[in-house]
Amino acid sequence: MKFTAKQIASFIDGEIVGNENAEVYTFAKIEEGTQGALSFLANPKYAEYIYTTQSSIVLVNRDFVPEKEISATLIKVDNAYGSLAKLMTLYESMKPKKQGVSSLASIAATAKISENCYIAPFVVIGENCEIGDGCMLYDGVSVGDGAKIGNNTMLYAHVTVYHDCRIGSNCILHSGSVVGADGFGFAPTANGYEKIPQMGIVIIEDNVEIGANTCIDRATMGATVIHSGVKLDNLVQIAHNDEVGSHTAMAAQVGVAGSTKIGEWCIFGGQAGISGHCSIGDHTTVGPQCGTIGSLKGGETVLGSPAIDAKEYIRLSAYMRRLPALDKKIKELTRQIEELKNNN
Repeated sequence: MKFTAKQIASFIDGEIVGNENAEVYTFAKIEEGTQGALSFLANPKYAEYIYTTQSSIVLVNRDFVPEKEISATLIKVDNAYGSLAKLMTLYESMKPKKQGVSSLASIAATAKISENCYIAPFVVIGENCEIGDGCMLYDGVSVGDGAKIGNNTMLYAHVTVYHDCRIGSNCILHSGSVVGADGFGFAPTANGYEKIPQMGIVIIEDNVEIGANTCIDRATMGATVIHSGVKLDNLVQIAHNDEVGSHTAMAAQVGVAGSTKIGEWCIFGGQAGISGHCSIGDHTTVGPQCGTIGSLKGGETVLGSPAIDAKEYIRLSAYMRRLPALDKKIKELTRQIEELKNNN
């Protein structure tokens, strides 16, 4: 599939600088661009490459002003990165999709499979399951009894959805992710730990993406809820009875302890740890490897472990770098004081 700069600009409401008939058929990083490729420039760190790239078309922000001649055709837009995402989504949607149910799949007689689905070999779908229109279940997917999946949701190889869990429409679950395993519930007794049955479910709303080997535990009672638009990276752990607000994003290896409520539009850096039975308000940013030990009101950025306000953390980090010099100075002052005492 080939597209001209004129067609692309029309789709993303862009302004062309250069040849409106320039054609592209693939995507490339700006530093690795070739003829026929479309690239983008959003981060100023990569600005040097726009003068040497071989890409035919480059998306740039409207405020970009070149310092010298550029051979590529530019398309100026409000948000180069966002426009790229829009174009890549369009390109992906135009690819032909697999359909049909493999004879090697195991599907219970009471399961309901809607139209235009793709069910790969060795998929297992349990009793009373419901699979929505246009879903794609790849090799080795397991869907437990009574689970329901909305329309146009994609489960990559070896995804496991436990019994009675709910997944919405337009979701993507990457390989190895597990939805609905038992929460970590054990009661300590004189003879060890007694398992507490986890009788709840997991509810995942629409437009959620879940990374490879991420686990979302079922609730002890009620539901663990992932609201619409949430994006979870690989190796994320969401514990029982958690609630993650709409459009919150978590990078790899974030761990959220049980019964925690997270607001909307929050951002969690890699390996952040969130303590249980607390709440985190909307628009909170938790830095990488940050450890929260209580509730956060929202609208704040925290760093460190235990987590504190980001500006305070930066000030303390500056003091820490000065500690060796301060220690040396204190020792010298102590020596001088002792000498003064001895002379008196």
